[in-house]
Amino acid sequence: MPPPAKKLNSLPHWHIPNFVLRVENLDHEGATVFFDNVKPKEALKLAVETSYTWLYTPLTAPRHVETITLVLRSFDGVAYTSGTHVDKEIHFSLDYIAGSAVRAKDEIQGVLVHEVVHCYQYNGLDTCPGGLIEGIADFVRLNAGYVPPHWKPAGGDKWDKGYDTTAYFLDWIEQRCGRGTIRKLNAFLKDRKYDTKVFLAVAGDSVDVLWNTYCQELKKHDGQKGQV
Repeated sequence: MPPPAKKLNSLPHWHIPNFVLRVENLDHEGATVFFDNVKPKEALKLAVETSYTWLYTPLTAPRHVETITLVLRSFDGVAYTSGTHVDKEIHFSLDYIAGSAVRAKDEIQGVLVHEVVHCYQYNGLDTCPGGLIEGIADFVRLNAGYVPPHWKPAGGDKWDKGYDTTAYFLDWIEQRCGRGTIRKLNAFLKDRKYDTKVFLAVAGDSVDVLWNTYCQELKKHDGQKGQV
């Protein structure tokens, strides 16, 4: 008998790690806001799947992360990610969560997406500029739809300023060159040191040419809005 035909939907599923939650102060207002707006396991799973969707395919998604621990505690700032190759920790400020109560659900999910990207993205063997690292994380957040009200495209002297500035620039490249361009950029950073030539390889121009074109388009767009 001939072997059974392969199913068309035989692609591997996303690898979902174990999730651990640690809350250092359940009496904190931020803890109340968090649990009133978010189901931790579902929110972390969504953040992992979002990171995979924009940076990988089911065949290329990394499987090394075994555990992601979310730590809710009081500290200045927003959040940060640390840990080992297989065990990651996301520290999320209860004070920040408390201050985001007005739009808590989207803000919490957006921060979780950003930090989970840091668990999975490549970094040019630790040579990638911090601004690009943060920009890629916010690029994923931007495309996931968790955009804070103060975000907007902005030009300036530096394309790698990071966060939303770089995220909008990367999104412009994605739209200009086609879906999956930033996925290719991330893939280039897997096994080689960072070099600005990566932009020539994935987007067809140097990063300086791309940035100048982007800034010119922003100015043109702003000028047209001013004439309305």
